[in-house]
Amino acid sequence: MQAMSAGPLVAVSSLREFFRDAFHAAGVHQRLDIGEQVEQYIVNLLTVFSRAEALYEPTPSGPKIKPLAHMLAEAMDAPTKIARQRSLQRLGDVSLFIAGFFPRSFARCLIDVDYHIAMGGGAYGSLADTMQRSGPCIAAVYAELAKKFQKLVDALNEVSEMSYCHTDIDILRQYEIWLKTGSKRSLGILATLGIQPVHQAGSRHQH
Repeated sequence: MQAMSAGPLVAVSSLREFFRDAFHAAGVHQRLDIGEQVEQYIVNLLTVFSRAEALYEPTPSGPKIKPLAHMLAEAMDAPTKIARQRSLQRLGDVSLFIAGFFPRSFARCLIDVDYHIAMGGGAYGSLADTMQRSGPCIAAVYAELAKKFQKLVDALNEVSEMSYCHTDIDILRQYEIWLKTGSKRSLGILATLGIQPVHQAGSRHQH
C-alpha cells in the first residue's frame, strides 16, 4: 500500500507499520510521554479502525457510528461486568479515533470535540477503575489513556493532517478548539500562522 504524506507518496509494507511510525513521530513532535503499551494500544486501534466494518455498526438505514450517549447507556445497563467493560472500551476507542482523525467534521455538528474528549476520557477512566483487581496491568494502560486523552487527540490530529493544508475556516476552528480544550497543538498551529489567541470571557478552558 501507499500512505499520504506532506511530500511524495511513500511506500510502506503495512498499515500497522505506517501508523506505528506516524504516531511515534507525532508523539515525539508533541512531546507526548506515554508508555510502550499505550503506544501499542493506539497503533492497534488505528489499524483496526482503518477497516470501516470495525468502526461502523450495521443499522436498518446502513452502517453508522452509534451515538456516544447510547454507548454510555449500554455500558451502564450492561448485564455483566465483562459486557460493561467491553462497552466502555468501545466508547473510549470510538471517541478517541473520531476526535483524533476527524476533528474538522465537528465544525458541521452540534456535538463538539470536547464532548468526545470528555466521554472518551471518562470511559477509559471508569474502565481502569473496574479492572484494578482483575487486571492491574491493563488497568494502568486505560488509566494513562484517560489521563492523557487530550494529548493523544493532538497527536492523532497530526497523523491525520500529514497531507492537509489549513483553510481560513480551519484556522478559526483551531482557535475554537484551543478555547474549549486548551489544546497545545492547536495553539502551536495558530502560533505558526502568526496568530496569538486570547481567551474570551466565559470560555471553558483556563490556563
